[in-house]
Formats: sequence, C-alpha cells, structure tokens
Amino acid sequence: MGVAADGERLLRRREYDESDVRVRPGRGSRPRTKDRPAHRNAEEGMVVSVDRGRWGVALGGDPDRIVTTMRARELGRTPIVVGDQVGVVGDLSGRPDTLARIVRVEDRSTVLRRTADDTDPFERIVVANAEQLLIVVALADPPPRTGLVERALVAAYAGGLAPLLGLTKSDLADPDEFAAHFADLDIPVLLVGQDDDLTALHERIDGRVTALIGHSGVGKSTLVNRLVPDADRATGEVSGVGKGRHTSTQSVALHLPEGGWVVDTPGIRSFGLAHIGPDDVVAAFGDLAEAVEDCPRGCTHLGPPADPECAFDSLEGKSHNRAMAVRELLTALASNDPW
Repeated sequence: MGVAADGERLLRRREYDESDVRVRPGRGSRPRTKDRPAHRNAEEGMVVSVDRGRWGVALGGDPDRIVTTMRARELGRTPIVVGDQVGVVGDLSGRPDTLARIVRVEDRSTVLRRTADDTDPFERIVVANAEQLLIVVALADPPPRTGLVERALVAAYAGGLAPLLGLTKSDLADPDEFAAHFADLDIPVLLVGQDDDLTALHERIDGRVTALIGHSGVGKSTLVNRLVPDADRATGEVSGVGKGRHTSTQSVALHLPEGGWVVDTPGIRSFGLAHIGPDDVVAAFGDLAEAVEDCPRGCTHLGPPADPECAFDSLEGKSHNRAMAVRELLTALASNDPW
C-alpha cells in the first residue's frame, strides 16, 4: 500500500519555479549590437599625412595643432587618406610619444581615385576633399604627353575636382602649342616654372585645398618648395607620425602661408581609370550631360563608327567644340593605356 502511494506521488506533475532554471555561463552571452560610440566630444580635424598605420591630423585645420593618431577599433579597416575630415579623441596635446584616436570619418565631398592600370579592379584613393587638381606638366625635358593630362582630367571631372594645368620649363618650348590641346575645356593654364611669377597661381589656390600631380622630373617638387618655403621641414614634421620622412611615396598636405593647403602626391608613372565610365566624365559638363540624354542606350560617346547616333554630333557652337574635346578624353579613357 505504501509503495503504491509513493508511486502515485512520483507520477504526479511537478510544479517548477525559477529556482530550477540554471543558466550556463559562457562566451557570447552578452548581446551583440551594431551601435557604435557616438563620440560627440570628438574634435574635428583634417588628415595631413599617412605613415604606416599612423595619421597626422591638423585639429580644426590648424597647421600648428598637428597630432599623431591611430584608427579606432570600431572603424575596422575603414580607409583614411590625406584630406579626410575626421573626428579625434584622446590625447590631443600633440606632445611627443602621445597618440590620439580617429573615431569618425566624415563623408567626402570629392575624391581623386586611380587604379594601377586599366585592368586593376582595386581603386586607390589619392586625396579626399580637394577642391582643385593642379596637373603639373613640363614642356620639355621630359617632353609633355597629352595622354597623362587627359587621364588626370578624366579623374578630376569624375571625382568632382576643378582642374588646373600648370606648365613648367616654358623657356624651352612654346606653352601655347601644348595648351591648345585643352582650350575647348576652359581649363585655366598657368606658367609655374622655376623662374615664373606665381601670383596668378596664388590667386587660385590660396585659401583652398589643391592636389598636385605630375610625372617625376616635371618640377613639381620645386614648385611645392616655392609655394611652401619651409616645405622640407614641414614634410618632416607631418610625416613624423611614424619613422622617417616624406619621400614622395605618400601624399602629404602642406599649409600655404596665405591659408589653404597643397597636397603633394607621389610622382606618378601611370594613371589607371578602371573605375570610371564615360558618363562619369560627361556629367561634369551641364550642357553635355543634358544632350546625351538623347543618346541610345550604351552609347560610349566616341562617335562613328562605334556610336553613329551619339548626341554629341548634333551639338553646335561652343558646346560642339567642348563635346569634341571631351570625346578626346573619352578616347584616352577607352585606350587601355594608363599613361
């Protein structure tokens, strides 16, 4: 009888409460979130140099308040380049052996990009947020090549930068002959050689951010040293974020005496444009962008025989001349020659 009663009790439904629940501790018990720290107290600054995982940042755009920074963990592998506007926290004293953190990268207004060649799928951002691109070309020794200028113009238009053409060594060749190739694009052409007066150039670049590009040997470094008399010292300071000095292998921003910045870029050997399409270039010209709305689908704007119905050919006057000049740029873009 007693045994039967015990069995009956065992068969009855047991009442459970929270004391019966055991939570096994372990990794991953903390909920994951995509939220990132707001860092509302971060101070804004401009990236002026990059050197092996360290960035020099001019706080508030002040060339006298450059701090050494690293990239915060929450940014992951977010690319940060010269010209980027960033938010910085941590030790902002700028004293030797101190390190602040970049915690935010603002949206870019312009981007100068290139690829190693026209088959390279990987874009390399050369400079961010520059307002202008000064293309430095020697008229002789080495002889000028329109191909590089055309490709640099394509990159400028596609990236939202206003192009300028700076010619050096005008004592060795007539600058008008070379400048005539680009006359219909209304690009300002300036003489910027070693003995040229730079007043006109200063009128265009002071107070603005201007990137400089050019082949090695065209006089770009000489020009930089004229624009920023203490450029040798300045490049050493802003690239002191790591070891060594700026040796034309990385871009570096230098502050102009009258305000503004010039971004000295490495001497380039080629300028790949795998990331740019014809419409990216045409969009920089309001009248042409409106005209090509009448082009057939997939038009490359190169004209006959490839595109016999391209709207460029129906334009007249100055717009037609500009369209033909842009067609030359598009021909360079399609040539698969990164020079």
